[in-house]
Amino acid sequence: MADHPNRPSAALLVAAAAEALKARKEDINKLNVFPVPDGDTGTNMSLTMDAVMTDLDALASEASLADVCRAITHGSLMGARGNSGVILSQILRGLCEVVGECAQLGPQAVADALERAQKVAFQAVRKPVEGTMLTVLKDAAKVARVGADAGSTTDELLDSVVQAAYESVRRGPELLPVLKENGVVDAGGYGLAVLAEGFVAGLEGHEFKERDIQLTEATLAVQPENDWDDEEYLYCTEFLLHGADAEKGIIDDFISNAGGSELVVGDAETYKIHVHTDDPGAVLAWATSMGEVSEVHINNMRRQTAERTRQLKAEDAAPAKPIGFVAVAAGDGLAEILRSLGVDEVVSGGQTMNPSTAELLEAAQRVDAASVIILPNNKNIIMAAQQVAGLHDRPVIVVPTTSVAEAFSAMLAYDGASTAAEDVAAAMTDAASLVRTGEVTTAIKDSKGKAGPIKAGQVIGIYDHEIEIVGEDVADVALRLLEVIAEDAETLTVLAGADLTDEDSDRIVAAAAEAYPDLEIEVHRGDQPLYPVILSVE
Repeated sequence: MADHPNRPSAALLVAAAAEALKARKEDINKLNVFPVPDGDTGTNMSLTMDAVMTDLDALASEASLADVCRAITHGSLMGARGNSGVILSQILRGLCEVVGECAQLGPQAVADALERAQKVAFQAVRKPVEGTMLTVLKDAAKVARVGADAGSTTDELLDSVVQAAYESVRRGPELLPVLKENGVVDAGGYGLAVLAEGFVAGLEGHEFKERDIQLTEATLAVQPENDWDDEEYLYCTEFLLHGADAEKGIIDDFISNAGGSELVVGDAETYKIHVHTDDPGAVLAWATSMGEVSEVHINNMRRQTAERTRQLKAEDAAPAKPIGFVAVAAGDGLAEILRSLGVDEVVSGGQTMNPSTAELLEAAQRVDAASVIILPNNKNIIMAAQQVAGLHDRPVIVVPTTSVAEAFSAMLAYDGASTAAEDVAAAMTDAASLVRTGEVTTAIKDSKGKAGPIKAGQVIGIYDHEIEIVGEDVADVALRLLEVIAEDAETLTVLAGADLTDEDSDRIVAAAAEAYPDLEIEVHRGDQPLYPVILSVE
């Protein structure tokens, strides 16, 4: 690629394309209405690219372009899944047959490679259908040839190829009635365009733009109905056939008579075979009489359709409620209290067990609500929680609580009347800001703090991230810490930790009631680890 000598390697560009496809595979799956419920197109294409990446990862760093192309061809054939994956493997094979022989990938080589890919892919499909990924490939190859003959640069040519791919995807419904009837574009065609865009985006160093294709909610609104036709073959059967003692034409004839949607690609060393049939056992028995069989996948398409229908119905169902809540807490008692206040998902964590963004995201995704509010309950968790907002497909707001006690007040401030998550979060933040929290724990090493020298094993009382009290007895330190935080307070909540006995808990409550007769006191078993006492006042 002479225009930019410092571009990333071919393997890295293929990886960029594979990642772009993987990121959009669920959108591609939603488009999958043609021609039969043969798995999910996005998943099958992505699994095929995963197999390619496995072979590429096994290459040495100094591998040549020819080595890379051989790995792509081998990996895609061995790992091809479903009709779309097998066709994709042949497209990649055709591309690599030209690219692998190139000293320099200029405009003419790009056009030659796409034309070779078109020829190989069309040869693999006995009955090509317009409006599918084959049409997208054909249109892209045509534009590449025009651009190469007109003197386009490599960058100009690749940009026009990607644009042509998306334009072809958009025209698909006009060529294929079933797409127009369902209000979708072709899944395999869109997946191929995504791969092309991912490759070029990696090459040119820009963000994935999707070339302005409009996959609107209306476009993706496939009706969740069971479209299984009992006259269709029941089993999608695919496998590798090694060392077959027969010409390809003989294999083609047998497979075409065994069922539908048949594909036979590869050579005598290894054939990839895909067929829809009612008797996969007979197909495999014949195959084993011809050679060795491996990588056998048999899927019941009626059950696949039922599962897809269930998923579409679940996705189309309206959220159960406008706002849901996720909170972080350590201790079964604290979790139980939070749930009683209306928290949907409690993530285990706290001062020494900070949950990851992934754990918080998974919890938020389990909440069946239009918007989600997260209560991190620790200053060290707030940033991880804020990352969830950019990852979830629904609005996420973080109320920056730094203790479980603040979360209690925040949840009590929500009466369920408002459906505006921003307004609710603002009110909860205000309520949490009125809480003062003190924590009692044990020092794990010698140190110094606001209260003076500290020895490992001593009991310490913490308020506002400062060690205010040092002592030898949990109850004594808790009561002295209460003196620090109780000024002008009207209510006191005592959360008893896992290491606090009921007797010590009763002693703290009794002493607090005597010292502060006007204070309304509640005590709960939070059973939190490491912190035998948490005090909160408002």
